[in-house]
Amino acid sequence: MRILRKTATAIAAAAAVAGWLASRGDLERAVETVKDDVEAIRERDPAASGMVEALTCYSGLHALLLHRVAHFLHHLGIPLVPRIISQFNRFLTGIEIHPAAEIGKGFFIDHGAGVVIGETTVIGDNVTLYQGVTLGGTGKETGKRHPTLKNNVTIGAGAKVLGSVVIGENAKIGAGAIVIHNVPPNSTVVGNPGRPVRERGRKVGAADVDWTHLPDPVADAMASLVRRVVEMENEFKAAFPEKGPEIEKAQEQGERELDRVFDYYHGSGI
Repeated sequence: MRILRKTATAIAAAAAVAGWLASRGDLERAVETVKDDVEAIRERDPAASGMVEALTCYSGLHALLLHRVAHFLHHLGIPLVPRIISQFNRFLTGIEIHPAAEIGKGFFIDHGAGVVIGETTVIGDNVTLYQGVTLGGTGKETGKRHPTLKNNVTIGAGAKVLGSVVIGENAKIGAGAIVIHNVPPNSTVVGNPGRPVRERGRKVGAADVDWTHLPDPVADAMASLVRRVVEMENEFKAAFPEKGPEIEKAQEQGERELDRVFDYYHGSGI
């Protein structure tokens, strides 16, 4: 029943402005935009089996439909009503989008719970957000104070992009990252604060959901140091054969300790 109520509300809100759009000659363009939004779900979510399921079962799409209505009314200068629609949207879907936020075509919010999009946010085409993403500000500054996302950006679950930063085309923000600086195009950002760990990498084009294989510069640096230490130990053992047994014993102990460190680093605990 809840799904039916959500769907009916989204459709009713869209229908409320359909006549106005038709009178302005914008109805066809609005329909094409909705088609792009639905197609984005079918392309990027393997769980979506068809258009009917996308229209009825995706809170991200319902939130986007309501936002497009609220944004349209906000653009006309109508007071209060757009904010009321926005708050109702939040209550209904768990997604908060300010009516003034500008969102391009092919926008996809996967699952959607906890997503917040601020007032001066600008989102390009074919952008994907996962649950818990915040596109927010950093204080009480005025003017442009929320992020700008260029085309084909993908932001992982729980990531926070704060302030008037620009996320370049085809960039990917790892899950849980906190981004407070501009991100170059075609790059991958991880960590807190977020740092680009790969630039000019493979063009994203469509959302890449393989979040378990993001680059890890800390682990890479640690592995490089371990390799160098082993090489030095072997060189020392070759130069001083009489120290061989002592060095081998130290190497075995060091390997055990390193195994414990790497096991802990990969989540096995103490």
